[in-house]
Amino acid sequence: MSIATHDTAGAHSHDDHAHGGHPEIGFVRKYIFSTDHKVIGIQFLITTLLMLMVGGALALAVRWQLAFPWQWMPIAGDLEVFKDQGGIISPEFYTMLFTMHATVMIFLVIIPVLAGAFGNFLIPLQIGADDMAFPTLNMLSYWFMWPAIVLFGISFVIGGVTAGPAAGWTSYPVLSAIASAAPGSGAAQTFWLLAVTCVGVSSMMGSVNYMTTIINMRAPGMTLFRMPMTIWGMFITAILQSFALPVLTAAGFMVLFDRTMGTCFFVPAGLVVNNADPTIGGGQPLLWQHLFWFYSHPAVYIMLLPAMGMVSDILCAFARKPLFGYKPMVYSLAAIAGLGFIVWGHHMFTSGMNPALGMTFMVSTMMIALPSAVKTFNWIGTLWGGNLIFTTPMLNSVAFISMFIVGGLSGIFMAAVPVDLYIHDSYFIVAHFHYVLFGATLFGVFGAIHFWFPKMFGRMMNDNVGKLHFVLTFIGFNGTFFTMHLLGVAGMPRRLADPFNYPYLEHLLPLNQFMTYSAMLMGFAQFLLLGNFFYSMFWGPKCGRNPWNANGLEWDAPSPPPHGNFDSIPVVYRGPYEYSSPLTDKDYLPQTEYIPPRPQPGTT
Repeated sequence: MSIATHDTAGAHSHDDHAHGGHPEIGFVRKYIFSTDHKVIGIQFLITTLLMLMVGGALALAVRWQLAFPWQWMPIAGDLEVFKDQGGIISPEFYTMLFTMHATVMIFLVIIPVLAGAFGNFLIPLQIGADDMAFPTLNMLSYWFMWPAIVLFGISFVIGGVTAGPAAGWTSYPVLSAIASAAPGSGAAQTFWLLAVTCVGVSSMMGSVNYMTTIINMRAPGMTLFRMPMTIWGMFITAILQSFALPVLTAAGFMVLFDRTMGTCFFVPAGLVVNNADPTIGGGQPLLWQHLFWFYSHPAVYIMLLPAMGMVSDILCAFARKPLFGYKPMVYSLAAIAGLGFIVWGHHMFTSGMNPALGMTFMVSTMMIALPSAVKTFNWIGTLWGGNLIFTTPMLNSVAFISMFIVGGLSGIFMAAVPVDLYIHDSYFIVAHFHYVLFGATLFGVFGAIHFWFPKMFGRMMNDNVGKLHFVLTFIGFNGTFFTMHLLGVAGMPRRLADPFNYPYLEHLLPLNQFMTYSAMLMGFAQFLLLGNFFYSMFWGPKCGRNPWNANGLEWDAPSPPPHGNFDSIPVVYRGPYEYSSPLTDKDYLPQTEYIPPRPQPGTT
């Protein structure tokens, strides 16, 4: 292949990779056990979309119980497994429901859809590489997710509707470490822990690959500060994963040994649980909380930073403006990630922490508001005065910013120790968590799906259906989760199957019913997304290489990109956000377009 641009300096020959000379591979190697980063990214995307529906169905079951406690459950109530329960949700099943809802949404949807789906699809395309550094490892990172799905599924169904993983997604000991503490959870909780380990291995394989690829395989001219914000988000996320994930994996094995081998890492001595014999050993349950949150607080940013990067790319493309403050945006991403490593203790303010230590965690947590504010104001600065085009990706990206602001502001409340002592484990926490990880992250994901779908499949999604999906989801989301703030302020605790047993919470039943109807609306809207996605994959209108007139390197490749991605090795001359540049008559200037220097006055 030849170099299309005038400057070939530094460009290694594409023949080194010789994709055109490869023999045709069969269906299984091409689409199932593929080592092509694009196919793996799409595999992650489709899998996580299906898991989104599973996690959403579990959430609707939780909402049904809170709105109509002890009433016959629609659809599922007629299933054989519920007949002994009279078609209602038992307290034990409710505990399993919220445990598995959080598990599925965090470990099988949000983390893999960002890093697995878009990380795989976009990293080589946006840096000008032909594939990931380790294609086989990349394939394994996807297929290691399936044992996790199977093990989570086994843990959920192994004991019917009365026994299963019941320790929440945080899996705190001693509830998770002693089988008798949660009767019936024996094998199910063990399978749950094994599944988390598989998810961790999958993520670790991906993070090693992403870091190596971004550092070593950038196209000629693609300096670090010419990388799109999506790549910066993926790069910093990969660093977070590589440093934080081994801690959770090791802790998972430790609690697994406590359950199965009689070790006592997290089991204190002399504890009597459900009239069993007193425990022996000298373990410390709080040790798990430290280890768990050392991973899981950075994990919040693992579930957010890639979306921040993708939204930055989308905003510029539809505001037709350069990104306001590119370098401060990069430094802010790094600052958020760095601070994320030293604030895990704010999840444990109620655990009896030394006040001086609590003050340290409180101040450091509040400092995260500074780089977060830099990003928020820079996004608004990017939109200000722009020629805004309200496509479906743009609407979802603006929603991302709005929901991130709401979630971020409520986060400052709980960073303060005195406030957190009141709202801890209340629905105020649940509202904050969902505004950041659903309202922000998933709106960013929805925008990214519509934005990069043409590059994935060479076809366009239906924009009208996309806007309808956005409107219904936005209304349903805020109807569901904004109301949770009110429940939290009123003191409604989370994880109770029937909070209305307490007289001071009885007046909150109508609010819960309103939230459940809103959640149903939001759930229905996701069928529009799935229908639009799969219909457009085969019958959507075909598009060219660059339907959005965007600047990123990925838009230089055919749609969909072939094996090897580019016709020729791209050479990068500028950053990805040169919209409305005075150097060209168009309102965009791709990274690969060479513009000869203008002659200076007085020269010939």
